[in-house]
Amino acid sequence: MRINKNMYIVVILLIIGIALIAFFGIHAGPIQIKGMQDIRFGIDIRGGVEAVYEPKDLDRLPTDAELESARLIMETRMDAQNILDREITIDKNNGQILIRFPWKSGETDFNPQAAIAELGETARLTFRDPQGNILVEGKDVKESVVQIDSKTNQPVVTLVFNDEGKQLFADATEKLIGQRISIYMDEIMISSPVVNEKIPNGEAIISNMGSVEEAKDLSDKINSGALPFSLVTKNHSTITPTLGSGALDVMVKAGALAFAFVCLYMLFYYKLLGAVACFALLLQVTVQLLALSIPQITLTLPGIAGIILSIGMGVDANVIISERIKEELRDGKSLGSSIDAGYHKAFSAVFDGNITCIGTSIILMIFGTGSMLSFAYTLMVGCILNFVSGVTASRIITKSLSKNDVFRKKSLYVKLKEAK
Repeated sequence: MRINKNMYIVVILLIIGIALIAFFGIHAGPIQIKGMQDIRFGIDIRGGVEAVYEPKDLDRLPTDAELESARLIMETRMDAQNILDREITIDKNNGQILIRFPWKSGETDFNPQAAIAELGETARLTFRDPQGNILVEGKDVKESVVQIDSKTNQPVVTLVFNDEGKQLFADATEKLIGQRISIYMDEIMISSPVVNEKIPNGEAIISNMGSVEEAKDLSDKINSGALPFSLVTKNHSTITPTLGSGALDVMVKAGALAFAFVCLYMLFYYKLLGAVACFALLLQVTVQLLALSIPQITLTLPGIAGIILSIGMGVDANVIISERIKEELRDGKSLGSSIDAGYHKAFSAVFDGNITCIGTSIILMIFGTGSMLSFAYTLMVGCILNFVSGVTASRIITKSLSKNDVFRKKSLYVKLKEAK
């Protein structure tokens, strides 16, 4: 990409614009972008709702398996709505489920009943063709279990349909040979196996499972869609934030103060390169906020820790790049060559550190639950943004500045006595 001497103005203005959107949002008719004030905070920061669910119109206590299926339904729904901070507990003695989850962003009435309505009714399981037409429903599934295929020694999920489902599934598989039949939990696709042949006996096998855990998870979700009862709330109440009502204000002030001190240090020690680093960090932080506010990902205390950790890695990336550029200048190279060489030599170190964290975050998101997901998400987004802001955006700004006579003095990048 060709970088001209005025490009730094465009990039800086773009960063400032993104920052303003992140802090204040956009609320102009059809254009609605939620800003920092619209972030959905976790129970530990802002409090939330506690509700007790029990079976409706059931003349017996639900079994342990049925309660576990109901718990999976609620987890699936909350995952779909990015409610990462939640506690779902089963009371086997009374046949109830206790759920705790945070308020929506912008909540002013703090009405628990309205908040509970967000979770909706019991999940509906459906089998659909590639066009989205419903072929079989969860009520037609008698059971789903995990087995080990004797031929391949790999885990598989077996489905057994009732009499009505047996005929519906036979008709569906006859039409879809060679195509996919997708399994949905509400509007979330949980599996999409290929139909190899017509299945007339009402017993199907889903193969190509990655592990026994993956097969069990799918089997549990299929069973959860076949619950013989719906869930209703017995009672509900509000939860006060565990960190206290003023904790959020304290954290925001502390974060702003820490960011300011980091920028002052970078400016003092790295001069013009420090100023560029400050804009790169501002871009990283503001896009992280947008990545939380727009999809309404729940931000918990561990999530804030993820943001802080990724900012630290962003500072580290800028320090490495700045030191490499200074080394090149000390060796007597020209400013343009020093900038190119500095970014080139620093990239491998920045890449290794961030890609490791991204991989760890993805693993945590796959296997983690609850507030751990908030930490993993903020850390992953922050590390990805290190490549965008700490490497790409800062390089464009630095290269553009270096093409202006007023910014070509080596004293703006390194002490004169250190440069040859």
